Amino acid sequence: MAPTAPLPPSSASGSTAAPSAVKILIAGGFGVGKTTLVGSVSEVAPLRTEEYLTRASVGVDDLSGVDSKDTTTVALDFGRITVSPDLVVYLFGTPGQERFWFMWNDLVNGALGGIVIADTRRLDTSFASIDFFESRGIPFVVAINCFHGHNTRSPDEIRAALDLDPQVPMLLGDVRERGFGRDLLLALVDHLMDLSAVRASPVG
Repeated sequence: MAPTAPLPPSSASGSTAAPSAVKILIAGGFGVGKTTLVGSVSEVAPLRTEEYLTRASVGVDDLSGVDSKDTTTVALDFGRITVSPDLVVYLFGTPGQERFWFMWNDLVNGALGGIVIADTRRLDTSFASIDFFESRGIPFVVAINCFHGHNTRSPDEIRAALDLDPQVPMLLGDVRERGFGRDLLLALVDHLMDLSAVRASPVG
């Protein structure tokens, strides 16, 4: 799916153009809240590909910090948000386990930007997602998911631990709350607009 794919207006009298489509990829480590974020902001029942964890995953999936988790995304999460009659945003959540990372290369095709979700109890699980977006030049924002309002580090400590560039937006909140999901999307849009303005500025 292309980042923006506006369709030409129909030649039929009185008809209107189809809305433009924007694809956003949501990534992060295992159990950080990607499925929850898609579900909290999607205007339609999200498509989920969750399966129960079995004995086969013992020693393969790291459940440190998420011991109570009993399901996992094996393909993707999908949701939709209609921003205006002219713009629809499609959300694609990636699987978090390393054994499913090969799917990220397909899911990222056509993505305009990304959201990386991190958990302060397991910040190291977000390094791969950040590297993934940076290596492909895809703008992203970072969401620090404060489960039940719990956060063990200050924003400066988190930014330093993740080695984020100063211009990368970082927001703290609870991904279960629709308002936080909305704030993340708005922050990403602002970030994309800022980058676009910088690229359009004359050099020198």
